[in-house]
Amino acid sequence: MKKGAFTFVLHSHLPYCRMAGRWPHGEEWLHEAASETYLPLLNALYDLKEGGYPIKLTIGLTPVLAEQLADPLVLDHFELYLEENIEAAKSDIERFQKADESHLEYLATFYRDWYGNTLGTFRDRFGRDIVGAFKKLQDEGYLEIITSAATHGYLPLLSRDSSIYGQLKAGVESYRRLFGRKPRAIWLPECAYRPAFYAEADGKRYYKPGLEEFLAELDIGVFFSETHTIEGGLPVGKAAGDAVGYGDVPKRIAVPLPDYVEPTEKTTYQPYFVAEGRGEGVYSPVAVVGRNNRTGMQVWSADWGYPGDYDYLEFHKKDGTSGLRYWRVTGARVDLGQKDYYHPDWAAYKVGEHSRHFAWLVGDLLSRQHEESGEFGLIASNYDTELFGHWWFEGIDWMREVLRILSQSEVVELTTASDYLEEHPPEDVLALPEGSWGMGGGHWTWDNHETRWMWEPIHEAERRMEKLVAQHPAAQGDLAAVLNQAARELLLMQSSDWPFLVTTGQAREYAIVRFNEHLERFSRLAELAEAGQIDPALVTELYERDKLFPNIDYRWFADREGVN
Repeated sequence: MKKGAFTFVLHSHLPYCRMAGRWPHGEEWLHEAASETYLPLLNALYDLKEGGYPIKLTIGLTPVLAEQLADPLVLDHFELYLEENIEAAKSDIERFQKADESHLEYLATFYRDWYGNTLGTFRDRFGRDIVGAFKKLQDEGYLEIITSAATHGYLPLLSRDSSIYGQLKAGVESYRRLFGRKPRAIWLPECAYRPAFYAEADGKRYYKPGLEEFLAELDIGVFFSETHTIEGGLPVGKAAGDAVGYGDVPKRIAVPLPDYVEPTEKTTYQPYFVAEGRGEGVYSPVAVVGRNNRTGMQVWSADWGYPGDYDYLEFHKKDGTSGLRYWRVTGARVDLGQKDYYHPDWAAYKVGEHSRHFAWLVGDLLSRQHEESGEFGLIASNYDTELFGHWWFEGIDWMREVLRILSQSEVVELTTASDYLEEHPPEDVLALPEGSWGMGGGHWTWDNHETRWMWEPIHEAERRMEKLVAQHPAAQGDLAAVLNQAARELLLMQSSDWPFLVTTGQAREYAIVRFNEHLERFSRLAELAEAGQIDPALVTELYERDKLFPNIDYRWFADREGVN
């Protein structure tokens, strides 16, 4: 008898970088992820499907990512990127032949064939349609594609409910257009959750709904949360400096960001309906599923996670000529200059060991949970999709083997998030605390002394957009085009990627430039609309540059404060 269910919950997301340059920042992010993660994942899933394995998993494609992966210009540039890497590998083969470096020559041949196969499957197996290939797997019942906020806006830090609704509504409508159905589940950006609270602004006290109330309005049934928000205890990597009530965000009567969450006696093995803030006993029809920490850390842990194995490909060292990676991890503290050469056969052996271990771990955890509680539990293992293939080169092969093994398990049932909820509805209610899966479990990564300057113009733009909707409640033609483009730029300005990249320092200057560009474009369009002026050429120019969400409606951003 099956003891419980398992689902990978993969979160696929990249910033909006269409026509924003290539190396080292910009569209190359899309090309790397598509070649190293998305296409290898599709190949693995289609191989399993064609092999008759009854696989299931849950995968999110954020709207801003899906829009870019469906864009013909991005796909043309991606094809060019693959061709360039094939040529780079060919050049390396000749270079290593002349230098009598037989193992490096072998690795360069490995890359030539690997990129060649990726290009071949992109063109022939999937007809240059990455989004369509995922859609087909969903239509055939092998996976559930979940949505997210339109541009991955960090929802608890937005000051107006109009922007929260606009981010979610735009995400839902983008999903409908690309996948031909409504989404059943959502990945809240950064797993960041805001409960209901009462706010004070302009001497007035009013109710601010929790995020679950927005989801219920949009008919979304489930979202995902970090472990500590379900079980209580210390968040992962607790950090000081979390603040609430800064800028234009309404002051909260109770600050719901404790450094420590009291143990709840709840478990991530079960879903829960989310308690609303309207009163005791009131709960939402929306469920929350928590991340299983044990299986998550088996991959995420920097100390004992699989990707750090010494025989796997070293991500951080590249060849100075071609940019290809020819070295293995080698050791925990081995300097980059002392890395040993990569051996694909050694790595493949470790993939087999680690996939069997993970499948055993899942079965063991679910069996123990069933013995202790008598319940049919769920393990949701949540990861950034790009960890597999891109950061951990062998990760897609590992995932394929895990799915293959578990699909034949007598103990574990493979499922998707919504399928599990349909068969096993929640029997309990939980009041979630505010938090995220960021450092310290709160908002610090996106709101700190390095990024706080971004939030004031965002909050001003939110209010300005509401006033534009009130000023033009039924705009048509060119004026509607101006307002819709302003809404696009507002969404792009709100992307959580810009403060994240500033905080982490990964692409600080690039993120600042991108944020300011979208702010400037929004301001130009708002000025036109406020003056009742029309500039069709400008709108066309900006749409060609920031070309996504073609069916956006600026009226989604109407004032909603106190409406709920």
